[in-house]
Amino acid sequence: MRNDSKIAGEFLARGRSEACPVIDMHGHYGPYRAIYFPKPWADGMLETMDRCGVVCIVCSSHASLVDPARGNREMAEVVSAHPGRFYAYCAINPNYPNVAEEEIRRFGEDGGFVGFKFHPSGHSYPITGRNYVPALEYANENSLLLLSHTWGESQYDGPGLFGELAPKYPDVTFLMGHAGYGEWDSALAVARDHPNVYLELTAAHRVSGIITRMVEEVGSHKVVFGTDLPWFDPLYGIGAVCFSRISDQDRHNILHLNAERLLAPFREPAQDGGRHS
Repeated sequence: MRNDSKIAGEFLARGRSEACPVIDMHGHYGPYRAIYFPKPWADGMLETMDRCGVVCIVCSSHASLVDPARGNREMAEVVSAHPGRFYAYCAINPNYPNVAEEEIRRFGEDGGFVGFKFHPSGHSYPITGRNYVPALEYANENSLLLLSHTWGESQYDGPGLFGELAPKYPDVTFLMGHAGYGEWDSALAVARDHPNVYLELTAAHRVSGIITRMVEEVGSHKVVFGTDLPWFDPLYGIGAVCFSRISDQDRHNILHLNAERLLAPFREPAQDGGRHS
C-alpha cells in the first residue's frame, strides 16, 4: 500500500523521527522469571529508547508485580536516577491488602509516580473486587492514572468491567492495557462511551487493522502507545502505527500528544533529557 506519511518516511529513513517523538505508556523494568531479556536495566532500556526516538517511558517493576514493597522502591530509585526519562506506576497486589494500603500511603513520598498498575489476571482477582477499592479511591481523589492489564473474555479484567468502574471513579484515567485484547467490540465501546477510559496498544498493534478501527470508532485522541518494553522492541509497535490507514495527526496523537496531555500534571519543565515534544 502507498504511504505518504512524513512520519513513516522519517522512521523508515532514520529509525526515529525528530518531528514525532514517542512516549511509551506501558513498560516494565528489570528481569522476569523464566525468560531472558538482554537489556532489562535502565542503561539498556535507555539505549533502546534512544535508538527508536522514545523520549520517556512509564514503567512498573517486574518485581513489584510479585513483591510490591520491594519493586515499587526499585522503581523509585530508577525514576530518581533518570528524571524525565522514566516515570513509574505503583503496583498493587490485591491479595495482600495490608501491603497495598502501605503502598498507597507511601505513594506521595516518591517523585515520578503517576498512578497505579493493576494486573488482575496475574493476581487472579477481579478489578471490581473490594481489595482494589482503596487504590481506586485514592487515584480518584488525586486524579491519577491507572494502567491495568486487560484481556478479552477475562473474568478478572475483561473490558466490560471497566465500563462499570469508569463512572464510579470519574477522576481516574483508566488505561486499558492491551486494549481488552480480542474482545474488541466491548473494549472500543467502553473507551468511546467513557471519557476517562483510554485504549493502550501493547500487543493489540499485532492485530491487522485494529489501530485503524480504533481511530475510526473511538478517535485517535483516546489511544496511547505502549510496548511492554523490554518484552518487545518499540519499532514494531511504531511501525504498526506508521502504516495504519490513519492520518499523521492521528499518529502524533497516538505516539506522543495524548501521553503528553496525560502526563502533564506529573512532569517538570525541561525534563526528557532536554528534548521537548
